[in-house]
Amino acid sequence: MKFILKWSSLLMMVMAAGMAAAQKFPERPLRMIVPLPPGSASDFLARTVGASLAEQYGQQFVVDNRPGAGGLIGSSILATSSRDGYTYAMVAPPHTVAPLLQKQPPYHPIRDFTAVIEVASIPNIIAVTPGLPARNLREFVALLKADPTKYNYASLGVGTLAHVGAEIFNLAAGVRTVHVPFKQVPEAFGETASGRVHYLVFTVPTISPVVRDGRLRPLAVTSAKRNPAFPNIPSVVEEGLPAAQSDGWFGILGPAGVSKKIVAQLAADVKKVISQPRIKEVFERQGATPSTDSGPEVFDKLMKEEYARYVKLIADVGIKPQ
Repeated sequence: MKFILKWSSLLMMVMAAGMAAAQKFPERPLRMIVPLPPGSASDFLARTVGASLAEQYGQQFVVDNRPGAGGLIGSSILATSSRDGYTYAMVAPPHTVAPLLQKQPPYHPIRDFTAVIEVASIPNIIAVTPGLPARNLREFVALLKADPTKYNYASLGVGTLAHVGAEIFNLAAGVRTVHVPFKQVPEAFGETASGRVHYLVFTVPTISPVVRDGRLRPLAVTSAKRNPAFPNIPSVVEEGLPAAQSDGWFGILGPAGVSKKIVAQLAADVKKVISQPRIKEVFERQGATPSTDSGPEVFDKLMKEEYARYVKLIADVGIKPQ
């Protein structure tokens, strides 16, 4: 009897130790893939949130930039990553759009991933090369309509947020202009500032430096209201082009099959981070609005709605899968 009691006690201790170990998360560094280059809005958000989580967890939060193919490379890496809860990605609309532009997509943007939380929403800024005679959005639309084939716009590749945002603007303006994709942000800005490219539609955090120093002329933010980071720039609604709205969502995904318990904890911890006044201020200076009402279910619903939206947009614009 004593022998049985001893073994029972030992077994309970082992089980308790195992449960305690299982409840401790994270036990090692976490990895955050960014499918876009350094300097992008996704990169800014990943590093800002990651730094706070690293302090909270006492574990390193490694930001891993994997740009290329409109975000396909980074998201593909996440889709095939371990489901142990230690690998995630900070994604944006390109995650959803890029596979829709492929005849043989490497992943499905909904089925192959686990939604964790939307982190922020960020509008774009429509900006032009300083040499253009258009001083506001109305004049710019009139200029494009006069001869749309004469003008081009920059992006960071097919399916990227800059590409999608520009096509939403073009659709709203009723024009078709030439798409000029670049691999890096500085290239796109340099060619637009020089006048070899005429305009671009980039997220507020990404485009802020070249707008503030006057290298590009901002015409409008692609949101319903003015952005706190640039209160002097009118919105597309003010400028009479509400259909050009393109607020971008940014959120964290894991590969399909990550433990719901881990996902719930990470979502709650991220929500705490982005609810901090200090982080809110950092976000707002960059033109980002923290998504403090999000969570796994809310973000999953948003992803599904956005998937349906971009399926329709691609059909309306007439972009053919490659």
